[in-house]
Amino acid sequence: MVLGTGGTIAGRAAKTNDNIGYTAAQVGVDDLVAGVEAPAGVQLVTEQVAQLDSKDMSFDVWRALALRCAHWMAQQDVAGIVVTHGTDTLEETAFFLHCVLTMAKPVVLTCAMRPATALCPDGPQNVRDAIVVAATPGARGVTVVCAGSVHGAVDVQKIHTYRLDAFDSGDVGTLGYVEEGSLRLTRPWPAVGGAAPDALARLPESPAAWPRIEIVTSHAGAGGVVVDALVAACCVEGLVVAATGNGTIHRELEAALLRAQEGGVAVRRATRCVNGRILPRPAEAFQDAGALSPVKARVALMLELMEL
Repeated sequence: MVLGTGGTIAGRAAKTNDNIGYTAAQVGVDDLVAGVEAPAGVQLVTEQVAQLDSKDMSFDVWRALALRCAHWMAQQDVAGIVVTHGTDTLEETAFFLHCVLTMAKPVVLTCAMRPATALCPDGPQNVRDAIVVAATPGARGVTVVCAGSVHGAVDVQKIHTYRLDAFDSGDVGTLGYVEEGSLRLTRPWPAVGGAAPDALARLPESPAAWPRIEIVTSHAGAGGVVVDALVAACCVEGLVVAATGNGTIHRELEAALLRAQEGGVAVRRATRCVNGRILPRPAEAFQDAGALSPVKARVALMLELMEL
């Protein structure tokens, strides 16, 4: 199954030499795969789940996508799923799916840094590579394929604004590479997420019912005004702080976060650093997110508050 959600890979620009002035989510998933040759013995079936610029990704689309993934994974003749997605929030969607899907069949997200109308679009090759991964015997879990590299959903981050190889897995490294239609693994497949069997059924239908989690950043001269304002407005149930270094927080911001936590707001620390993880120290005031980036820590806290 190839499920379309829009993004740059489905974008159109007025000129073939324009790789940034395009409108995302203009090309349907049927057209995206029309010219892609499937591996021998593989039949491609498409479904348009959403059509949006991934910067505007929403909870209702996440829920719909997860439900369609679960539906198709349950079909005996479906070997794997490919999801075409925009690059901006791809890592968040991948991590969300990792957290809520329970079946071992592969779900492979792919994307493009150039629109479909580009002189040399990267989307078709990325789709072909993703299909190769999804159709590989033994493949499992949620992964991301871009520019020939395969990344695990927990580790992947977008690290570049323009390059075709815009994603990286930090110091854990990639899972493997797709080379001329074959997958070469460099480390084992990731574990399947440990969600409860009824997790999907308990996802709220209304986006307004999802917990409101905001991200604040610690930096030189940081203060607590934003935190105090969010708490005063009664609109936040959790806060993730993008902390410096090994989870350190400016004292004024920390004081505001402590007030928020004492008032019942869940607070988690994640690091701003692209590589590494927070190494816990005794008697920390806030629970840390380990190796999760701030945006993934936000997803994890959201699901935690929903008891999923």
